[in-house]
Amino acid sequence: MSTSYKITLIGCGRMGGAMLKGWLASDIDATYNIVEPYGQPDFTKGDNRITFGETVKSISDDVAKSDICILAVKPQMMMEVCEALKHIISDDCLILSVAAGQTIGNFENYFGANQPIVRVMPNTPASIGEGMSVAVANAHPTDSQKEIVTRMLDCSGKSAWVDDENLMNAVTAVSGSGPAYIFHLIEALAKAGENVGLDADKAMILARQTVVGSAALAASEADTPASTLRENVTSPGGTTAAALNVLMDGRFQDILNEALQAAKKRGEELGG
Repeated sequence: MSTSYKITLIGCGRMGGAMLKGWLASDIDATYNIVEPYGQPDFTKGDNRITFGETVKSISDDVAKSDICILAVKPQMMMEVCEALKHIISDDCLILSVAAGQTIGNFENYFGANQPIVRVMPNTPASIGEGMSVAVANAHPTDSQKEIVTRMLDCSGKSAWVDDENLMNAVTAVSGSGPAYIFHLIEALAKAGENVGLDADKAMILARQTVVGSAALAASEADTPASTLRENVTSPGGTTAAALNVLMDGRFQDILNEALQAAKKRGEELGG
């Protein structure tokens, strides 16, 4: 017999909204309290599973009955939200945060050391059901609470758990911020295409579709190592090999290492 959940989502912007769309389209039996100061998103209007309010206090009775409370606001707003919530939610309500850099300890300071808390780092491809979300919990979520978190995260892509919260800043650097790196790769590849003689529009079409198609191929052959996929495209002494001789001389890896270290450091600063 399935369990019906009462879920509160604080913040229904780009990430919160993307995740909510996945939940509404799934077979999860739940009702949702949406708190969003910028107005009710159009896609939630008319859905009888939705209760909407612009502030926590405007639907405080519904929030108090929540099984799960999801915090999807910017890190700079988190203090205000937690202050409003800490006297409302029940002791066994699961707090689920998708805010970068906000540690479990930050939330235990607000809600108490025994509050069940899960910290999640999703990414923006969740908006099309292709996201990657990584979760870590304190000692208090039950197995059933972890199970529903996994089901909810899988509605917008793939999910994984880590045991060590210290890894979350590394997770953020790789998959949380990673889509921006891929989009920049498209920009850079198109610019390089212009440099070898293509017009700007043609270079962008080629660069964009090449990245899209390559990602789709990697997804369709999920058990094939990325190195093998690369080798499958590379003929000895050919054009791809000539390009890879440059790309794989260590400079590209050094740049990625430096970039991820910068992202990881910033995550640590936000959590401090």
